[in-house]
Amino acid sequence: MTSQDRWLLPEGVDELLPQQAAVAEQVRRDILDLYKTWGYQLVVPPLVEFTDSLLIGMGDDVAHQSFRLTDQLSGKPMAIRADITPQTARIDAHSMRATGTNRLCYAGSVLHTRPSAPLASRCPMQAGAELYGDAGLDADIEIISLMLAMLQAVDARYARGPGNGGKGLHRLTLDLGHVGIYRTVLAVIDSLQPSLHDDAKVLIEDALQRKSVTELRELAPKLITDKQLVEIICQLPLLCGDRHVLDDARELLQGLEALYQSSAAAGIETIDIAKQITGALDELAGVADVIALRFPEVGIYFDLTELRGYAYHTGLVFAAYADGHGSALANGGRYDDVGQVFGAARPATGFNTDVKTLINFIYGDESAGLSPSDGENADGVVEKIQAIAAPIIHDAALWEEVQALRAQGKIVVNVQAQQLDHYQQRLVFTSDGWVVR
Repeated sequence: MTSQDRWLLPEGVDELLPQQAAVAEQVRRDILDLYKTWGYQLVVPPLVEFTDSLLIGMGDDVAHQSFRLTDQLSGKPMAIRADITPQTARIDAHSMRATGTNRLCYAGSVLHTRPSAPLASRCPMQAGAELYGDAGLDADIEIISLMLAMLQAVDARYARGPGNGGKGLHRLTLDLGHVGIYRTVLAVIDSLQPSLHDDAKVLIEDALQRKSVTELRELAPKLITDKQLVEIICQLPLLCGDRHVLDDARELLQGLEALYQSSAAAGIETIDIAKQITGALDELAGVADVIALRFPEVGIYFDLTELRGYAYHTGLVFAAYADGHGSALANGGRYDDVGQVFGAARPATGFNTDVKTLINFIYGDESAGLSPSDGENADGVVEKIQAIAAPIIHDAALWEEVQALRAQGKIVVNVQAQQLDHYQQRLVFTSDGWVVR
């Protein structure tokens, strides 16, 4: 590396300069303050942990996104966190040994081996909330409500505030799914074809996630022998849209129970396929009803083949989108029993957001305007720095006045005499002592 390119950062690794950093830090504080008002306690997990605790129970996605290293003291493998969720699960189950309902929140940097989406940062600033110990639908509703309230609060305070031209989160949409739908289909596949290789299931899952009906039409008949099941699988990607999707799903999936019963081996404990499907669809409907009541301005979209985090999610999955942004601004879901590896199989649901993505989308270039700066505005007029300038004079009375102003939360900067005029206000000495003018 030459001296000319020593400033280069790795691809996808970014930094926040003073103006953007000021915005990000304020948003982070506001988010945590909001979580606190909902009863969520702040935890600060470590940046690195042993892989035995950090990568267990969260599926291959998290493992593949994690940088690995070796602890020089113990010789054991470690990883830099790619997601704070498993850490909070460990804290709840092991460090706190919680038994009842436990609400935890966090905000910190994570590191990814690859960007999670095109042009995404590999070092997001993740802020999230997790609710443990409550397996009921009300817990999912609370978490989803908090996610939407957080986005609206940030939007209302900054994006639509003075100096941002009315920009903001136009048309928020809540995307709702349930991994129980595909898990039920998978149970029928396993029952009909117990010898089907896991690699084949991955191919089906991938095509479903990408909603490629054409690919499924070509792939499924080669892997699945039952024509009715093939048709159901090929129709799954079409189960997305408004409330009518739930009725379509009930009609499409009603034949799964018969298929399952006809293939279940004698003496093997079977599951109630119809009950599982009905339960999943009823949960989706129940959540949608409450969210529509609480957030009438938020659109609701159902996607029954949303398989993000399928390896560890156990029920509802959800994400919040806004017009003009292809990636989710926040997402989460239910992930019961992840804490089992830490000694306590606890119900769990939660969500997180990337503060960097959030402020970049809501504010764009306007994020720079929230931090004091000295330069020309759009009309070519030099704007003075929004701070109080104090001359560099070693005077006890001046020092006391500067400290008193800072104690009030004022920004006071010590500058040379020739720089005083660059600031909107300055400390000057009068017959009454040092005063701000």
